[in-house]
Amino acid sequence: MATSMSRLIITKVLAVSVISLLMAAATSAAARKEDSAVRFMRQATNALISAQRKGSAGAFSSAIRTYGHYKDIALRALGDYRRALPRKSRNTYYKGAVRFISRYAATEAPKYPVARVTFPPVAQRDGRYVLVDSKVILRDGTEYDVQWRLLQNRRTYKVIDAKVFVFGLDSNWVTTYLTKLFQDYIQEHDGKVGALVTVLSRLP
Repeated sequence: MATSMSRLIITKVLAVSVISLLMAAATSAAARKEDSAVRFMRQATNALISAQRKGSAGAFSSAIRTYGHYKDIALRALGDYRRALPRKSRNTYYKGAVRFISRYAATEAPKYPVARVTFPPVAQRDGRYVLVDSKVILRDGTEYDVQWRLLQNRRTYKVIDAKVFVFGLDSNWVTTYLTKLFQDYIQEHDGKVGALVTVLSRLP
């Protein structure tokens, strides 16, 4: 009787061990199949969620500088006015643009507290861009489909834009709104890019 019981225990232990090994192997295989762009975006969204919880513009600024192609975003926001931006003013402009985006994010983020973000394992290639789909789940259970546009930069990626789908409907890329804000300001100041650079540099 004792021998039979011992054999039964050993059999169960072996079975559990084998199942555990198979599950671990399957998890490792799934992790290997996940696109490198998806892994990058998982890190980026974790940094943004962390910044949201800290609630500071500085935290958002750090995330944007680490994961965002902020120079490209800032230059594209100028449109044709880009040609009028003196090269010597570019770093000042980049810093001001990041400061503006960070302050806006810190102000708006508390309205949409994120619980988690999920991703399918595969990204889409669209010419020179990489598109990563995600589902953003807020703490109240509301869900948003968000598509991230990345630019591959050697062995890593940088975020250059994002698009939120509300009720399944397409919307504009986020940088479209930044472009309108910046260009409207320039137009209101006689087409002078320097006016925008100055006001951005004065942001606290």
